[in-house]
Amino acid sequence: QLDFGDTERPEQLKLERAIELLKPLLEAPEILKVGQNFKYDLAVLSRYGVTVAPYDDTMLQSFVLHAGMHGHGMDELSERFLGHTPITFKDVCGTGKKQISFDQVPLDKATPYAAEDADVTLRLWQIFRPLITQRQVTRVYQRIERSLPAVISRMELEGVKVDRDALSRMSSDFSQRMAGLEAEAHEAAGREFNLGSPKQLGEILFDEMGLPGGKKTKSGGWSTDADKLEELAAAGHELPTTLLKWRTLSKLKSTYADALQQAINPKTGRVHTSFSLAVAQTGRLSSTDPNLQNIPIRTEEGRKIREAFIPEDGNVLVAADYSQIELRLLAHIADIDALKTAFRDGLDIHAMTASEMFDVPIEGMDPMVRRQAKAINFGIIYGISAYGLSNQLGIPQGEARDYIKAYFEKFPGIRRYMDAMKEFAKDNNFVQTVYGRKCWVQGINAKNPAQRGFAERQAINAPIQGSAADIIKRAMIAMPSALEEAGLKGRMLLQVHDELLFECPKAEADELINTAVKVMENATFP
Repeated sequence: QLDFGDTERPEQLKLERAIELLKPLLEAPEILKVGQNFKYDLAVLSRYGVTVAPYDDTMLQSFVLHAGMHGHGMDELSERFLGHTPITFKDVCGTGKKQISFDQVPLDKATPYAAEDADVTLRLWQIFRPLITQRQVTRVYQRIERSLPAVISRMELEGVKVDRDALSRMSSDFSQRMAGLEAEAHEAAGREFNLGSPKQLGEILFDEMGLPGGKKTKSGGWSTDADKLEELAAAGHELPTTLLKWRTLSKLKSTYADALQQAINPKTGRVHTSFSLAVAQTGRLSSTDPNLQNIPIRTEEGRKIREAFIPEDGNVLVAADYSQIELRLLAHIADIDALKTAFRDGLDIHAMTASEMFDVPIEGMDPMVRRQAKAINFGIIYGISAYGLSNQLGIPQGEARDYIKAYFEKFPGIRRYMDAMKEFAKDNNFVQTVYGRKCWVQGINAKNPAQRGFAERQAINAPIQGSAADIIKRAMIAMPSALEEAGLKGRMLLQVHDELLFECPKAEADELINTAVKVMENATFP
């Protein structure tokens, strides 16, 4: 047992000696290393100058085999596939105020815990390795997932700089505006109340003000979720409108303006998010501690948050994203000639859709008509219902139903694609991306209509969203070596779904853009 802690104990090897012993083994190209959630280990070891290769990751093997079926943490996999409940971290380190760090755990406790982790991981690998071939997901694992931990851990270590002063000013501004909205809400309600209390809010809206459409939750209180408030605001009620504005500012303040300041690493002065590689059924990455993938960009306030991300002196930030990648994939997968031609010709795809559906010329088109077509274009990808579209556009359900019907009449290939995906999922319990990633769909044959409907929407969307995720992952894997071969100092910092963020010296920005574009455009499928 090698304990890498700083605590001095006679029975422990010195850190330098441990690295000296392990480095040749971990870097030996002829020896395969097997780990669970190996991104973490790669990041830790890289700090000591160790580049681990080659490796297999049992978490990612499980992910390509079972995405959408269950979780991929070691304890769950051990119970599910080995029938064994491992020793937990709490068992050796305790909980709450009495919890100790692992370097303080006595070796007679630490050794069985660590040895069991290694043994369980090896046993899982022995099960998953042949299944990868048998279930025909070798290409997804070998060419995408297996290569990602090294790329992602490097990005996480790079981090991104944020302007603490700008965030502090934003937080103060949000506080002042929230106070103003709070006063407006109290005036509209006729009394003071806590805007953050759903219970008090429900009582005011539905008991005292008697607003229509109130629904009780399972706990017996009134529902005051965003959908209900938006419905009331759309009907012209003042208090729900004010509350929505207050909630938006409150979310921006707590989740970004304040949390990002707290997340700045004192040693690096940068924010280091953590990417989760095995969560989303479609293969999309997610980001936590802090979440940098959900910063709103459609509002002025959201754009201000983004502006707080800054480069080091002498550097610039470069963002490169795929333009409407999911609609392009829909055009390809569903083989929609009109959409494919529009993309090839560089047309405004939403204006073209509006022109086709509503028989209006593109020139001088009413922006509202284009907006409706845009909502339908993106909604169709997610299997949107007439109810969902009517809520989004603020139109009657009957009108929304007519829009969807007209859409399918103009683009019958999309209806064929949707029906084909639902049928495939019902027969196989999964759907596939263009690259062969299997996205398992739970509940596709359920008797419950709501559960079945949700599964059908997943079946329609997963091949598109999953294919987009596969493409950008392939670009990310190819990017570091491409930047290195071009002699560039620039580094990839973040991935936000269809966008990559880089930092580089000002002088090399143009060359980095050219390199990034080339890599991203060629991250297609062989």
